[in-house]
Amino acid sequence: MTAMPHAPLTRAEILLEGFLALDTPEGFKAELIEGEIVVTPPPDGDHEKYISRVLRQVIRRSVVDMDVSGNKGLKPPSAVEQPRNHMIPDLTFAPVDLDLFAGADSWMPCSGVAMVLEVTSGRPKDDREVKRRCYARGGIPLYLLVDRDTSTVTLFTDPESGDYRELHAVPFGKTLPLPEPFGFDLETADFL
Repeated sequence: MTAMPHAPLTRAEILLEGFLALDTPEGFKAELIEGEIVVTPPPDGDHEKYISRVLRQVIRRSVVDMDVSGNKGLKPPSAVEQPRNHMIPDLTFAPVDLDLFAGADSWMPCSGVAMVLEVTSGRPKDDREVKRRCYARGGIPLYLLVDRDTSTVTLFTDPESGDYRELHAVPFGKTLPLPEPFGFDLETADFL
């Protein structure tokens, strides 16, 4: 009995297999973003400060209880002819009643995610543009970006056709309204 020949793998399939087989050093994170493997070193203290400031407010002030993950791999849909995106937001928020993270694989779809947070670091253009489009394609309703280079906080909303249709940006020090299910004004005075 002869084995059936396998169809040759596409470039996207080869890239995805290579990405999923990566063994990144401890503390580093690897993402596959629109056809490029991006390996990021552990964040600096200021990066973590901004994450902490947002997280404390969400936990204390949201009108809906939120589950939070700082390591959840998401698989938003990819652009045509691109390998499947695999991204790890700085924080991923989902309503507790969905129990979204329980039993989830390392890489899960975006369905049910209420908001993702990114804080700019070594590749700020990825956070401002590439990841924004990926999260919009995943249908994540809210994308919160803390941009350390421009000292602004931006909330992207209303994902449609591969991007967010609305954004609201404020400089550090001003408040930024977060809509339901969060339903509070994010304070950024201590971002200064």
